[in-house]
Amino acid sequence: MAFDYEKYIRPGKLPHIWCPGCGHGIVMKGLIRAIDTVGLKKENTAIVSGIGCASRLPGYMDCCTLHTAHGRAAAFATGVKMAKPEMDVILVGGDGDGTAIGGNHFIHACRRNIDMTYIILNNKIYGMTGGQFSPATPTGAKASTTPYGNPDAAFDIAKLAIGAGATFVARGTAFHANQIDKLIAEAIQHKGFSVVEILDDCPTTYGRRNKFKSVIEMMNHLKEIAVPVKAAEKMSPEQLQGKVLTGVLYKEERPEYTDEYAKVIERAKGAK
Repeated sequence: MAFDYEKYIRPGKLPHIWCPGCGHGIVMKGLIRAIDTVGLKKENTAIVSGIGCASRLPGYMDCCTLHTAHGRAAAFATGVKMAKPEMDVILVGGDGDGTAIGGNHFIHACRRNIDMTYIILNNKIYGMTGGQFSPATPTGAKASTTPYGNPDAAFDIAKLAIGAGATFVARGTAFHANQIDKLIAEAIQHKGFSVVEILDDCPTTYGRRNKFKSVIEMMNHLKEIAVPVKAAEKMSPEQLQGKVLTGVLYKEERPEYTDEYAKVIERAKGAK
């Protein structure tokens, strides 16, 4: 029996704005399946985003949604979670929104270990705002602001999240659609700050500039570079050259921020 996505879609908002071949719709369907699997209530679920193609996703979702300023999703979401710790808070955004203009908010959300799930759709480019290179654009790749090739090294977003203190970090790809909901569901159920990076494709502003012949070629590229964590354990460094690990990359238990903040409030009351 086909899954009923319609009950999670806000009436009158489709068709979406994403280009043909964009992987964002695949990720949205995975998020919907994850929300349904975990059993989140729509009225108790806040989906927060900044600006960009990926950040348009909450506008289609029939939940409590908040479309904020560029790069500020983690800051606004932190406010929601601090005001209403009982809410399930999910952030959605792109690599540029999350790790460039929003990079400072991102690392401090990781550091605090506040109980939220951040889904970063990494298509290696600023898709909506002009095709500029982002912190995730590969070295040598072309963008509107690097027409002769990007000289910068790219962020490994998953490693950045782990280094900053996130207690659950996973990675998937838009090609491996059936894995997305499982990773997001596990992230939502984790008590602490969870990051799920989804390697995505942008055929319009990245694919055309970087000589991909079709969306199929871009998707096959995602398939070819992805290596599950368990499979990687049996591979040599040479075999892993140019590959990216997928699955749950890191998980630990650590005190959660809103719980610890509540203790501070109680101590302050007792000091009066």
